[in-house]
Amino acid sequence: MSQSHNPLQDLVRIKDDYGRYAADIHDDVYFGFPVAPILAAERALLAGKQKSIAYFSMEYGLATSVYNGFKSVHPASEANEIIENEVFSNERIADYLFSLKVDALVDLPIYSGGLGVLAGDTIKTAADMKLPMVAVGILWSKGYFKQRFWFKFGQLPEEMKWDPWTFPGLIPLEDKVKLELKNKDIYLRLWKYYVYSRTQDHAVPLILLDSNVEENDEAGRRLTDKLYRSDDVSGRILQRLILGMGGIRALEELKYPISIHHLNEGHAAFAFVRKAGDMPNADLGALKSQFAYTCHTPVPAGHDRFSVGECETYLKPQDMALVREFGLEGPNSSVVNLTILAMNTASSINAVSWKHGEVMKLQFPAYKERIKAITNGVHFPTWVSEPVLEFLDRFGKDIGDYRQDPGLLKHVLSLKDNRAFRKALWEAHQENKKGLVDTLARWRLKENVLTVAWARRIAAYKRPSLILQDIDRLMDIARRVGPLQILFAGKAHPNDNIAFTYVNEIMNTIDKTQDTGGLLKILMLENYDIYIAKMLVSGVDIWLNNPLPPYEASGTSGMKAIANAVVQLSTVDGWVVEAKDSGIGKFFGYEDMGGGYTDGLSLRLAEDSRALYASLEEMAHLYYGTKADGGDHAPSASWIDMMIHCLAEAGRFNTFRMLNEYKSQVWDMK
Repeated sequence: MSQSHNPLQDLVRIKDDYGRYAADIHDDVYFGFPVAPILAAERALLAGKQKSIAYFSMEYGLATSVYNGFKSVHPASEANEIIENEVFSNERIADYLFSLKVDALVDLPIYSGGLGVLAGDTIKTAADMKLPMVAVGILWSKGYFKQRFWFKFGQLPEEMKWDPWTFPGLIPLEDKVKLELKNKDIYLRLWKYYVYSRTQDHAVPLILLDSNVEENDEAGRRLTDKLYRSDDVSGRILQRLILGMGGIRALEELKYPISIHHLNEGHAAFAFVRKAGDMPNADLGALKSQFAYTCHTPVPAGHDRFSVGECETYLKPQDMALVREFGLEGPNSSVVNLTILAMNTASSINAVSWKHGEVMKLQFPAYKERIKAITNGVHFPTWVSEPVLEFLDRFGKDIGDYRQDPGLLKHVLSLKDNRAFRKALWEAHQENKKGLVDTLARWRLKENVLTVAWARRIAAYKRPSLILQDIDRLMDIARRVGPLQILFAGKAHPNDNIAFTYVNEIMNTIDKTQDTGGLLKILMLENYDIYIAKMLVSGVDIWLNNPLPPYEASGTSGMKAIANAVVQLSTVDGWVVEAKDSGIGKFFGYEDMGGGYTDGLSLRLAEDSRALYASLEEMAHLYYGTKADGGDHAPSASWIDMMIHCLAEAGRFNTFRMLNEYKSQVWDMK
């Protein structure tokens, strides 16, 4: 019998001391996927004949639990299985007796939230479009954190444990790089994870940097354990140096000739410093043409700032000179701002929505002529549910090949008066909702009850408890119009004490609403992740989004919901500014009309909650309406209209459109 071989061995030096990977990588197989696309992508990148992109991001949410998940012949490590999650609700006996069980592997746990999911959606789309791209990130060996709810105490963060050595598709390399700093060297092992296209005919390599190697001291080995550690300044600086400077070293070690280094947020801003340091006689103007920068937040805390002294501890004099030249907040400042460093060393700067572009120009007026706006999107194949896909395929002759080009979803508007289309859309939605209700069956949710979800990172400006400001008003709507089911999910950063108070407020309010006669159900789900997100964005009736304008740069959770024809109830901020007139839902509350950005937050909870309740009541009337389209529990015709408009707008708010704009406006690629 002929012996199988590893076809990657001439291109990728896999560290496989015990032959573990031989069973999963051999002949034409890579963890259950075809290996040929990897070989072709690697050879094309190494040849350097095409313009290539290196995409740097601190985090990547790849949705490996729901999309293009690799398979291993080895049994799954228990450490990589999704844990049981608790539910906190006003069905307290169910909370006590049951937990939410999920039979799936964890998503590759190197992300915390929306920024990482956007990065993951971006490189998945790059694979779909067969772009010559390599992604650079960090192997977070302890992930972000595990969320635990504790009655009367709110969120209790726990350390996450997972096993990268047995995670399907993730391979350690023999290659290591040395990051030479002023006072120490940091050694980094390189890992790879291949992100395949939807049709599995192309792949984007993701390089992950890992400091947990024997050459480093104990503190050095812990540098890449937890994502977004904020308990010490040194750790934060070193993590940014690892991503930026270590990322450049990794690209050099693997011999990738890169044309454009795209920085997804300022975390990797030191990449330019490292690149310039490698070219002592470099034309810095020409070098800037190799860098592009995307800013994702107007919130001041989202912009990394360090003192000059803190940076001088680790950076060599020649590197520090570049940081002083390009990264200081002002001529006489002693503060290094990585956003400023990124903007001063990039040939292209972009915000992530039209509204964010306006706000960014107010924040950074010296750069306003250079700031573009490219609105974020979502990877449609990841986030659309199977029932909606099957429904759309039935009408493919009228819509076109939307899987290849999601922009064709705009054609669903031509079917707006088609009764069969409208009925099939509602049935697909109800199938999704049944899946959600069945998953939460122990909490007695019902398919014919209006269901609302608020799910995202918990932060003050996102106002997670806005809908709970007046429980009596919610009960009044439930009695007069129809019952309500409200679902919450989200994590607060372990060091964000203000966000912690919102978790406590939500849980305390839920605890006070025990006797509602079944009219008002409120649930909060533990450990919000991509698996839970996909269940929610497809299975609820209303997606609630209520940040305080203008602090939401883009927001993408609502885009995932409209991909499943889930209607929106939102304040007008981020991407919603561009969609508010498109018939996708109801909009309420304070609206920033320009020039309203300040560094302080007046959250407007009282007035905006009143506006929210008024809009929710309108939507409840539509949901419990005339049943004009027939079928069990079908809502009014106006409701189905909104669902159709959601699908049409999903043709615009996706990463296929987004990357085409990056190609033409930033990367200058045809």
